[in-house]
Amino acid sequence: MNILVLCTGNSARSVLLEVILNAESNGRIKAFSAGSQPKGDIHPETLALLSRKGLSTTGLRSKSWDEFSGPDAPAMDAVITVCGSAAAEACPMWPGTPIRAHWGVEDPAAAAADDQPRAFEEAYSQLRAYARALLKLPFETMEPEQLGRTLRLIGAS
Repeated sequence: MNILVLCTGNSARSVLLEVILNAESNGRIKAFSAGSQPKGDIHPETLALLSRKGLSTTGLRSKSWDEFSGPDAPAMDAVITVCGSAAAEACPMWPGTPIRAHWGVEDPAAAAADDQPRAFEEAYSQLRAYARALLKLPFETMEPEQLGRTLRLIGAS
């Protein structure tokens, strides 16, 4: 199952979920991340946190969702947005027919510099809980409508 994780800047939350899904799915999921307005760099605290967790950061980069809209892009089975509810934060919408869900997480990069390690740890924990809820499911055999409802319920928890 291919999952595209979207956020605005593609420097923190979307990258965290991409790495978590790829690391914990045992090949059941191939996750990608992108942003509608990519920052151009992965946030340093994202990289530091992933390194502390023993997760690979090789090949990670902040990229535009345009990379996943062309004819040579991998087909996505699901698109998950991870934007929070912070004021003025626009969450991108993905066109087309993949299953769509929203797993909102507040932007840890918006925290004060001294609070960022804690904020990133909280975002990571929330995203990992969502990912683990998905990975407990027999999603490979679920009907698209059922999987879509379930993904949205995960994000609402």
